[in-house]
Amino acid sequence: MGNERITGDERLDPRIRAVFEHFEYMTSGGDVGSRDELVAMARAPSALQWRQATVALLEVLDTEEIAPSEGLTITDHEVTSQPEGNTINVRMIRPRADEPLPCVAYLHGGGMAVQSAYDGNYRAWGKILAAQGVVVALVDFRNCVVPSSVEQVAPYPAGLNDCVSAVTWVSEQAGELGVDPDRIVVAGDSGGGNLTLAMGMRLKRDGRLDLISGLYALCPYIAGIWPHPEYPSSVENNDIFLELHHNRGRVGYGIEAFEARDPLAWPSFATEDDVRGLPRVVVRVNEADPLRDEGIAFYRLLLRAGVPARCDQIMGTIHAVEVMPAVCPDITRAAAADIARFARAPGA
Repeated sequence: MGNERITGDERLDPRIRAVFEHFEYMTSGGDVGSRDELVAMARAPSALQWRQATVALLEVLDTEEIAPSEGLTITDHEVTSQPEGNTINVRMIRPRADEPLPCVAYLHGGGMAVQSAYDGNYRAWGKILAAQGVVVALVDFRNCVVPSSVEQVAPYPAGLNDCVSAVTWVSEQAGELGVDPDRIVVAGDSGGGNLTLAMGMRLKRDGRLDLISGLYALCPYIAGIWPHPEYPSSVENNDIFLELHHNRGRVGYGIEAFEARDPLAWPSFATEDDVRGLPRVVVRVNEADPLRDEGIAFYRLLLRAGVPARCDQIMGTIHAVEVMPAVCPDITRAAAADIARFARAPGA
């Protein structure tokens, strides 16, 4: 039903309605009994075929016209993640400059379960972001259901461990990478927005907040349960690009962490004490996104805890349209410019 919800929604930018009129949705299929069941279903021929078609569609977004590579140096690195010693992949994109530059460690979306920093839309997004004058570290971590460029899949806290390890590596290798170690920010969309906020709380717990100067979460996927009685958007916007009324997100990432109300797995469980002392934070939400209200609620939690925070709602948009650079290019570039300004500013 997702196509009709988009094409018939008069709130939406006409460009979004036009593009998604022809988008082929794969329905969620409802609840599952276990993570093993979910992983097995993801390996079924129909799921693999749909995913291959989606990856092929995303490939067309990484073109020189959409995201020029001129003036950028792109290198790929294997990084050892702790504490398990597994290997993850990080793509560094750096504008040509003689001086160290601020860095955006970017965490891809996909509900911590699917997608990759090497998908076409994220490769393009990384170049668009770097063209704003910042170094970009695209982090490919262990997903919990479908492999990224990292072959292993594992539930929480695997992906979070990998992201913390990637940021630690960027900080430790800052001189070689041409990064200003005092201006490393973490950003991500959807599941990557979850990991962004969770990383801030994790670094706080570990006494390592000096690694980063800010957090920038786009459309964060942080509640773990939908519909949610405190978040009207989880009902009014459900099935607009995302269909969330099932248990697959929390089961795939690790139902035990959800039942334990672990804020590092699902940041909506965070208290004021969990976030107090975090560096500056931006939360960016989309008007017609089922996740809109949980992002706004987290922003209000930050304010109550005295964290310097800002929340922007982008009108007329669906979930994560910023990282779909061919749909609304002006919105994509405005988001990239804002993240780069955030990275360049002194830390809190």
